[in-house]
Amino acid sequence: MAAPLNGEAQLNRELSWLDFNRRVLALADEVGIPLLERLKFCAICSSNLDEFFQVRVAALKDQVAAGVTQAGPDGLSPQAQLAEIAVAADEFVLAQELVLDHLLAQLADEGLFLVDWQSLAADDQAHLISVFEKRIFPVLTPLAVDPAHPFPYLSSLALSLAAMVSDPDTGERRFARVKVPNVFARLIPLPDGKRFVPVEQIIAAQMHRLFVGMVVENSAVFRVTRNADLTLEDEEADDLLAAVEMELRRRRFGRAVRLEVQHGITDEMLELLVHELDLDIADVTTHRHPLDLTCLFQLHALNRPKLKDTPWPPVTAVRIQRAETQERSIFSMIRERAMLVHHPYESFASSVENFIAQAADDPRVQSIKMTLYRAGGDSPIARSLVRAAERGVQVAVLVELKARFDEATNVGWAKTLERAGVHVVYGLVGLKTHAKTTLIVRQDDDGLRRYCHIGTGNYNSKTARLYEDVGFLTCDPDVGADITELFNHLTGYSRDVQFRSLLVAPRDMRNQLIDLIEHECTFGSDGRIMAKLNSLADPGMIEALYKASQAGVRVDLIVRGICCLRPQVAGMSETIHVRSILGRYLEHSRVIRFQHGGESDTPLYLIGSADWMGRNLGGRVEVAVPVTHTAHQAWLDQVLAIDLADDVVRHELDADGVWHRRGVAAFDAGDAQERLHRWVVGRQKS
Repeated sequence: MAAPLNGEAQLNRELSWLDFNRRVLALADEVGIPLLERLKFCAICSSNLDEFFQVRVAALKDQVAAGVTQAGPDGLSPQAQLAEIAVAADEFVLAQELVLDHLLAQLADEGLFLVDWQSLAADDQAHLISVFEKRIFPVLTPLAVDPAHPFPYLSSLALSLAAMVSDPDTGERRFARVKVPNVFARLIPLPDGKRFVPVEQIIAAQMHRLFVGMVVENSAVFRVTRNADLTLEDEEADDLLAAVEMELRRRRFGRAVRLEVQHGITDEMLELLVHELDLDIADVTTHRHPLDLTCLFQLHALNRPKLKDTPWPPVTAVRIQRAETQERSIFSMIRERAMLVHHPYESFASSVENFIAQAADDPRVQSIKMTLYRAGGDSPIARSLVRAAERGVQVAVLVELKARFDEATNVGWAKTLERAGVHVVYGLVGLKTHAKTTLIVRQDDDGLRRYCHIGTGNYNSKTARLYEDVGFLTCDPDVGADITELFNHLTGYSRDVQFRSLLVAPRDMRNQLIDLIEHECTFGSDGRIMAKLNSLADPGMIEALYKASQAGVRVDLIVRGICCLRPQVAGMSETIHVRSILGRYLEHSRVIRFQHGGESDTPLYLIGSADWMGRNLGGRVEVAVPVTHTAHQAWLDQVLAIDLADDVVRHELDADGVWHRRGVAAFDAGDAQERLHRWVVGRQKS
């Protein structure tokens, strides 16, 4: 492929995300992944797609409504993007249902069945009717539409049944809606515990019980997706906490952006729903299988260990084990040498949570400062902060109230922390604080010392067991001074802050990264850049990487999700290679290596919270820290070497923007994460 025109030099962000979700779906078809895990990936795809429509498609529709016609770096206008997304969404639903056909057939071979009401024998139907009468019927609320009852409000992502009901005496016909409550399991088991029936099918079969004396002509399952992004203008908010709470209440009334319907829905019913929701037919997807396949998580939760991954219990880092054996604090260990921890292979609980817990109880600790982006519901770290504040430690926490879909949880923690005496702030106006940083000031025998943690992942105990991330624990004076300046900047007023070692966005990080890329260009074909990211979409970063390739620099990118860069285009990006690695853990760490980026042109390693996206580099507070110890660099080299091996299972991006599966045939023979797990465990034993 020749070098493309400017409008084709970058791939579209939204279509690239849809490609990512197809790669997740591909895991459901991978030989070597246990069956229930494959079913889980099918469910994850549905959850991912829900969020995509709630946020990304909703944003595009807002642009169209506002009259925006300007094309982006990919050459597509908002309207053109929506048209392509509609086609891609239909194709994805079809592909997902074909995959699910195969999975359900294999489940049947294992004695597990997702069955339809119509296929059941009379005694099974009688059992489910009994379940309906005792558990389901009492909580159902039929809502008819007539002059006295306007079209009901439909909550986002709520499963519903639509019905056409007629009066046998007058012939009068009415539309009615029945919401499927979520107070019981979506899949109802039959007595054998092996067969499961979607609850909406049971309700549909008993719909006549809800409209006594009427004729239920037909019914169909449907589901609406609404705009779920906050439209908060925090520059104009006198009280950010109150403003976020207000927006959360408004979110449920967001504009409809998608309608999912059951295959076989009548034209009359579909036209009514499309009209009442102010949608177009292009916004509709039709499904043979149950809507909202997140219900498959229920099957994944079954106690069938042979159909699931063999657990990989996280190990406690060797140095922490030694400190515990010697009854030494984690602080004494960090004073000896900084520490790099790799989650979830290495335990988050015994490292980061332990670091905060020890600080909360240590009489020598004088202050704790932390950024909380996604704390999670039951947070040991937040409880440690409360405990520290209650015993008189000065605790300051920046709670990011605008962390998407975690706003309500974070509002709750903000209030809990404030009640305990924690100084809670909400960051800088107009910016999200996405950095993952902790600063602990401790009175050691030789004076005050600052202990820091900088990570690539959230301070969230649940996701730390599922997301692959790297954390750095240090008492390096320069890092400590930088983190102090950062918190002073976030909690107070300051400007023109000069950081000694950290790269901080939005102030300097983009320019510093571009400078490092340009420096690598001076070495031509001896230059090399390796970057492990979640997403790459920033036009400035992409342009800099194109220039590096044109200078002969080898660029290896490991990008889990969105990638708008076109690799291996003649005359533009011939030396750039892009791959995506997926597995049981969500690859989440950001690791950057510049072959000649350090002092005296030695390799420079960076870890941090920022992807190479416009929002990260220009609209968020982000932090990256250099990793300078040779042992830590060797660890990161091993991670990159495994991910870049020729025989690992991965997807590679070509010049036309198409992803191709590469590596060995069986996933379990080429699983990069399993190789890394074995390596980490092997180091424990050596």
